[in-house]
Amino acid sequence: MTTSPAYFTRTGAVFEPTRFSLSLWGPKTLSGPPVCGLMAREVEARYCTEEFVPARFTVDLHRAVPAVPVTVESELVRDGKRVRAIAVSLRSDDAVVARGSALLLKRSAQPPGAVWRPDRERPLPPPDARAAIEEGLHLFGSDGHADGWSIRMTEHQNDTRKRKWVRNIPVVAGEESSPFCYAAMTGEQTSLVTNWGTDGIGFINTDVSITFSRMPIGVEMGIEAEGHLSDDGIAAGAAVLYDADGAFGMCTTTALANESHQIRGAVIDKLTDRVMAELASGH
Repeated sequence: MTTSPAYFTRTGAVFEPTRFSLSLWGPKTLSGPPVCGLMAREVEARYCTEEFVPARFTVDLHRAVPAVPVTVESELVRDGKRVRAIAVSLRSDDAVVARGSALLLKRSAQPPGAVWRPDRERPLPPPDARAAIEEGLHLFGSDGHADGWSIRMTEHQNDTRKRKWVRNIPVVAGEESSPFCYAAMTGEQTSLVTNWGTDGIGFINTDVSITFSRMPIGVEMGIEAEGHLSDDGIAAGAAVLYDADGAFGMCTTTALANESHQIRGAVIDKLTDRVMAELASGH
């Protein structure tokens, strides 16, 4: 019997990482998306309502998060009539290994008047390409690829704009994750699409901040690079989150050079091949 993959299993208030949550930067640490997903889950479960929805979600990854059982803590910093502020942290034993914050805003009517918006449509993968990939696998895209999208990261190792169509797995085994949790995990990949160049990814992100105008319409979504700046080993990146209805969020990240552990497309392709082989064998 097989079970659907997830990033954590849960026993009471303790979350045990699975192998799917491990980082490529270090085998004994957690990847960014699971960390963000677990913290987003806490925010949504305790503070979101029909009226108050996430407008900003920020995670400071001030250290590598060890791949050990963790707990999540949060507190309501402010509860106003239209603005709700939350602080959230991830703990391993007595140590805080990641901090975050969220801003929830109350829904209301749109004000009158017209505001400038970019009219560029974000590219969607063709239906046949999306149908061909299994659960938990992603599509990579770049302006420098003839067909736009493929499952092979090495085919997009160029210096053009990058994007990714993301199919994350649930945060916790046995639970159905929400679009907000999936968006938090996708937004964490801002560093990937903005810092990915001709020789792979040479920066490791130290934070991510995601702002929302609305929640995504489903659990699959795209992230596309909007800009990259870097000098003296410090990078700033911006990306846009979008779904079939268009853009719904903007992400920013800061990152440090990590050239001694550069992640190249071949490493991601090898991981993809392994996952595909396991899926084909029923594991």
